[in-house]
Amino acid sequence: MDNIAGSKSSLTWAVHLSVVLLVALWLFPTVGLLVSSFRTADQISSSGWWQSLFPTEQNLTLRTADPADPGAQQLLNGIYTVQGNLFVVEGSAETAAQSAAEISVWGTSSREISTYQPGDTADLGDGETLTVQHNGDYIWASPTELTGRGQRAFVTATTPPEFTLKNYETVLISGSTTDSMSKAFFNTMTVTIPATIIPIVIAAFAAYALAWMDFPGRAILIAIVVGLLVVPLQLALIPLLRLHLGIGIGKGYLGVWLAHTGFGLPLAIYLLRNYMVGLPRDIIENAKVDGATDFQIFTKIILPLSFPALASFAIFQFLWTWNDLLVAKVFLIDSTGDTTVMTNQIVELLGTRGGNWEILATAAFVSIAVPLVVFFAMQKYLVRGLLAGSVK
Repeated sequence: MDNIAGSKSSLTWAVHLSVVLLVALWLFPTVGLLVSSFRTADQISSSGWWQSLFPTEQNLTLRTADPADPGAQQLLNGIYTVQGNLFVVEGSAETAAQSAAEISVWGTSSREISTYQPGDTADLGDGETLTVQHNGDYIWASPTELTGRGQRAFVTATTPPEFTLKNYETVLISGSTTDSMSKAFFNTMTVTIPATIIPIVIAAFAAYALAWMDFPGRAILIAIVVGLLVVPLQLALIPLLRLHLGIGIGKGYLGVWLAHTGFGLPLAIYLLRNYMVGLPRDIIENAKVDGATDFQIFTKIILPLSFPALASFAIFQFLWTWNDLLVAKVFLIDSTGDTTVMTNQIVELLGTRGGNWEILATAAFVSIAVPLVVFFAMQKYLVRGLLAGSVK
């Protein structure tokens, strides 16, 4: 009875486990990027995203208020003092009562961060003293008038979980990256949409011809298409760029559209041709008997029936062109920044603002948001297109 056809395999658990592992490998980096995009720079540098819901111990560099700020410096009993809360000055809390961080040790030098305990008073020289409490309250005192910037304090503090929308405000609404990121977003859309539509249109006609039209050399063309699937992309970049420069296209949107079309056509033709071959022959033959032309059969019958395959390739092509950096680097002019795509903009952010990981995480998640929406909106067509023809 164990070998009867249709009985449940004993390895089903292995299949389920493999699926769970694959989903986890894909999901964990995405969730980590999303969580990091809402965290501060100090939290990202001190703990992983999986610890974002728990208090973390961080080494922070804080500063008192500047003595020149209005109302900051007061004369009390002949002593010039500046009082306040270190976390309020740094902007992590609006009032001292809202400061939930707990300072365990502190110091006046980054090399001796654990010199003092909360409540201790540090001698800064010339009569100046600094006292820091466990919640960040401080008193900076001097027998002479205080000048210059605020006094720095290096602390080790246990901070509660904190999430912020300032990263998205910097990337999307305000800040130096706003104009560049928004321009890069529209540039990416300008590249991706035509580079997805053009190969689909060309490949659909070619796939129909290779599937249902008899002409000399059809088998050779099919073999060539299959062979082009294994041609490395990098092998054709420089010759194709020289061809574009030779015929006057140069570097621009037209060149990158044609490049993506050329690199995507083999897969598109192969995928669509295999799907169209599996369509019922009786429908096409009956249409020909009724006097329908090949163009009418293609537009009225083949295209509607091939929608799952068309959607499958559209997802592949959209994701590839949206996430592409190499082709955009070669076929687009980046010196002016007018045609910079999002992948290249993120690389530039990494080069110029390598320390601001929260900004990089936010920009990266913004760049993958559109592909995620496209994938989840069309995943049912992806599965239908990939599985079409597997069962007769």
